Amino acid sequence: MARFLIAIVVIAGLAGCEPRGSIVIDPAAAAVGDVETIFVGTTRGADIETGEEFGKARSQNIRYVRLDVSVPPDRELGEIKWPKLGRTPDPRTQFLAVDKEIYPEAVDFRADLARDLTKEARGAREAVVYVHGFNNNFAEGAYRLAQLSHDLGTKGVSVHYSWPSRAHPLAYAYDRDSALFARDGLEDLLRQVEAAGAERMLLVAHSMGAALTMETLRQLAIEKNRSLINKISGVVLISPDIDVDVFRAQATRIGNLPQPFIIFTSKRDHALALSARLTGQHDRLGNVTDIEEVADLKITVLDTTAFSTGAGHFNAGNSPALLLMLGRLSEIDTAFTGDPTGRPGLLPGAVLTLQNATQIILSPVTAISGGTL
Repeated sequence: MARFLIAIVVIAGLAGCEPRGSIVIDPAAAAVGDVETIFVGTTRGADIETGEEFGKARSQNIRYVRLDVSVPPDRELGEIKWPKLGRTPDPRTQFLAVDKEIYPEAVDFRADLARDLTKEARGAREAVVYVHGFNNNFAEGAYRLAQLSHDLGTKGVSVHYSWPSRAHPLAYAYDRDSALFARDGLEDLLRQVEAAGAERMLLVAHSMGAALTMETLRQLAIEKNRSLINKISGVVLISPDIDVDVFRAQATRIGNLPQPFIIFTSKRDHALALSARLTGQHDRLGNVTDIEEVADLKITVLDTTAFSTGAGHFNAGNSPALLLMLGRLSEIDTAFTGDPTGRPGLLPGAVLTLQNATQIILSPVTAISGGTL
């Protein structure tokens, strides 16, 4: 018990040492960094204590925002630095907002989203929808998507769902309830993206956001909304904070999972190890040690243990090699779940196929094979 309490204090202390993300608007940053446009749907309400427009409060009404984010040139791949309180922001090293627009109505959001989607030819109009995880504020989730979009060079429109996390390392129970509260909001956002003309949607979710995403897909299946589910061109769960039995139940209700369906895991994910102890479980989906538990599901599990640093809870977003790998998810899934002749030279690592599931145990050697990673 004492060691458990010490672990909580240590994690809280480490989190407290890091500056938190904030939206600082500096139009001049557009001339310095690369600008990524992020469309946001949020069920965050205003925070009376801090004055934040989109804080920890839960709002029944989803609001829509557009952020133009400047990604600084002087940074390592996967790195995000925030402006420091009381200091002049540095657009060469820090993420800054060039512009921010809060849409009065959903129709205005759809119009701008449709404008960006139609920049692509028919058949290539895709949206990447990112759902943040536990202990994130509004700025952190949006800037994370900007970082991923920039570092991966993703095509399509970037859309972020910002649900009302308290953004505090000791607010795990509050965030779990907020994730359940936020299911309807995510469904509404997906409907808006579809109505704007997206032909395909790739869902990317981190940590507790993965649980929210699975619950929303389950909800769509119960509603028999296969037309919307069929628009989902793939699902990527990064360090999913989901009980394995719950995940199996969700997947069963969803039915045919969108493909590719990829799960990034790590046996050295200290945040999920703590989550497992908090919930009285041996492990979570994101640090599962044996794919036999999910072998009947058509999924690809990428074990990133060899790349873990720090808490090991976002290897796919922080590791330069894994960021490059994430950009090749469709290619990886095709190679390992399709014709075996397409595998050589792509990821010649340790591969385990059990029933319908495939596990790839990645290593730094694997990551640089073929000269592209």
